[in-house]
Amino acid sequence: MASMILLGITAMVFLAVMLIILGIAAPRPADQVEARLLEYGSRQLTLEEIELAQPFSDRVVVPLVNASAQFVARFTPQRSLEATRHKLELAGNPNNWTATEFLGIRGLAGFVLAALTLSLMLLTETNVGQRLLFTAAMGVLGFFLPVLWLGSRIRRRQDEIVKTLPDVLDLLCISVEAGLPFDGAMQRVAEKWENELSKGFARLLSEMRVGKARKDALRDLADRMDVPDVTSFVAALIQADQLGISIAKVLRIQSEQMRIKRRQRAEEKAQKAPVKMLFPMTFLIFPTILIVILGPAALVLKESPVFGIM
Repeated sequence: MASMILLGITAMVFLAVMLIILGIAAPRPADQVEARLLEYGSRQLTLEEIELAQPFSDRVVVPLVNASAQFVARFTPQRSLEATRHKLELAGNPNNWTATEFLGIRGLAGFVLAALTLSLMLLTETNVGQRLLFTAAMGVLGFFLPVLWLGSRIRRRQDEIVKTLPDVLDLLCISVEAGLPFDGAMQRVAEKWENELSKGFARLLSEMRVGKARKDALRDLADRMDVPDVTSFVAALIQADQLGISIAKVLRIQSEQMRIKRRQRAEEKAQKAPVKMLFPMTFLIFPTILIVILGPAALVLKESPVFGIM
């Protein structure tokens, strides 16, 4: 029996080596890209070949998302669609998803997770009730996981806006004091950086070019970010524009206030650091230190005669 197994393994190895040698020694065209272009350019492509040439996401994932979006949108109120659209705006429009597409992604995620859970539960010896319960629970979890991801993306975007706002205000103030108009200063910010604030200013300028009033575009900018610092900054700009106050002076005051707030936030986080470090130090660092320090002593005491007698 062992000899037969050894013989079979030898034959498989020999066959694999021969296939590799034949593949290496096979003649190839001088230019594979040119040969492939000639092959596909000399004949009419079929519909199946055109579809297979598209990426997997365009062929499979996008139709599934669209079908799921159409199904979920039938049972979704218009208020929920508006709330989802606003959350996507707050997240920076990830992947240019619409509210309906995001609902379709939620439905598809819930269905996929429920199907995987049911497939795994069928391999176990649980009863039908437990299978249905776990499947339904995982389906609901999959339906709400994209919402959790969207909320975390919104928080990251807002944190980035808060961190970059003082620097943006400094550049706006310097540009306006140097003689640029406020629109030119915003254009300068949009060209200099690649962050959420610069993208917001670029969109604001594009909206103003198509005819939207500056104050309306600024208010929409604040609504798309939902950051208190940006909201107060926009309110100060609109008030200055209405009352005829110098924009440079307003920008200087806003820049100083934002830097004070950033320093206060840093001090607040520094005060919270000892409390946050307490639990990792208590449950992770201190036990490790005790093991390193008392471990050799415990081994010595274990081998001592006094410990043996006790």
